[in-house]
Amino acid sequence: MLSWQKVMKVGICKENEKVEARVAATPDSVSRLLKQGLEVVVEQGAGFHAGFPDADFAAAGASIGTSEDICAADFIFSINLPSAAVLKSIKSGSMLVTLPGLCEDDGTLKSLAENKVDVLALERIPRISRAQSMDVLSSQANIGGYRAALEATVQYKRFFPLMMTSAGSAKPARILILGVGVAGLQAIATARRLGAQVWAYDVRPETREQVESVGAKFIELDLDEEGSGEGGYAKELSDEAKQKQQQMLSEELQKADILISTAAIPCRPAPRLILEETVKGMREGSVIIDMAAATGGNCELTEAGSVVVKHGVTIVGYTNYPAMVAADASSFFARNLVNLMQLLVTKEGDKLVRPDYMADEVTEAALVVYNGEVRF
Repeated sequence: MLSWQKVMKVGICKENEKVEARVAATPDSVSRLLKQGLEVVVEQGAGFHAGFPDADFAAAGASIGTSEDICAADFIFSINLPSAAVLKSIKSGSMLVTLPGLCEDDGTLKSLAENKVDVLALERIPRISRAQSMDVLSSQANIGGYRAALEATVQYKRFFPLMMTSAGSAKPARILILGVGVAGLQAIATARRLGAQVWAYDVRPETREQVESVGAKFIELDLDEEGSGEGGYAKELSDEAKQKQQQMLSEELQKADILISTAAIPCRPAPRLILEETVKGMREGSVIIDMAAATGGNCELTEAGSVVVKHGVTIVGYTNYPAMVAADASSFFARNLVNLMQLLVTKEGDKLVRPDYMADEVTEAALVVYNGEVRF
């Protein structure tokens, strides 16, 4: 059933600055939302850490407001789940559009359902062609893979490319990427552009063509088990296959100067691919960039949020690489939401219409709280 109202307002939350530098809107996205007939209110200081001052949002046509103003909006955009105080204050009938961290839900969704607040989980947007422009996971993983490769250049104390000078020459760095999703492919492409020699491994054999298309060499292991899961993601291997994988990988990993690991399984701890014994066998001065640190890490020596040196190897456990490129990451995220908004509100004459969300495969899949019901 369609519902409509004369004015609809989008509220942009200020993120927790201790963990997040991005923002869910930019002046450009505000302009685009206004063209859709929406009003936009941005919480004071929301874009500061991403390089978007309040004055720029105001110049684009947004109003600058308080947390209370955001909670009174019809649609609330937030990258991460807002604080408990904000969640309790959101008006009934609103829709929260965010990355709620479904795997760690502590009853928050139930509370929002009881308060008649709908929740659209951006991580549930299906990976289908018509939803590509709304896929925040892919846009942010792409940025994350790029920034992770740059972090390797910071931590590695040698050149990436072959360097020949009058003082001598330096061999190109040998980099191995574990996990060939969006982040892994961008890490490969970035490392290649920087002149490194790059190898890659993934449990999904169909990624071989993708690896080779961006100029890397694919490491193939015969595990006697298929690693492809639903939606293009990897699935968890059996214990026997995991052990075989670790044994076969160890020798390849120890050849690398730099390991960038991106292997992840939805709602499961990150697979342990880099054991302490493997780290001991790596050359001193080598670097491990563990992009799976937030879910336990692909390396068993990773410390989430920290950079540590173990057995002469630098292990980087940063958990939010997109936030290190906050301006562009925010721009990509915000554009994804502008595209999504076309499914959440349509304009008929001077009326803004909320279509039947359950009739669209994208919104039906992504709405984890709807009409007072938890659907996850």
